[in-house]
Amino acid sequence: QVQLVESGGGLVQAGGSLTLSCAASGTIFSIDAMGWYRQAPGKQRELVATITRGDHTNYADSVEGRFTISRDNGKNTVYLQMNSLKPEDAATYYCNTNAKALRGSAPRLYWGQGTQVTVSS
Repeated sequence: QVQLVESGGGLVQAGGSLTLSCAASGTIFSIDAMGWYRQAPGKQRELVATITRGDHTNYADSVEGRFTISRDNGKNTVYLQMNSLKPEDAATYYCNTNAKALRGSAPRLYWGQGTQVTVSS
């Protein structure tokens, strides 16, 4: 079983920066793509950014140029550097990954429990 734990959320003023981290632990054979999603109250969960094991990245238009996703494969950790934060970026941020717990197991999608980001105007 793979566990994902996010950290780094908090309160920041508009225009400020935060860096989120998400570490995978537990029984891990392999980790493929990793990503960040967010969900604001009353809204659907939406993609923020994804990164493949080969460091190919994809961003939502709303964060392109302000957020940077990166990963450390040796630490099974994905990061989200968020700059120039806006009030509309406020949400609970979740990380996910496609991972295999065991060599012979099928890949599964795992989610973290989320970390809150609040942006004051």
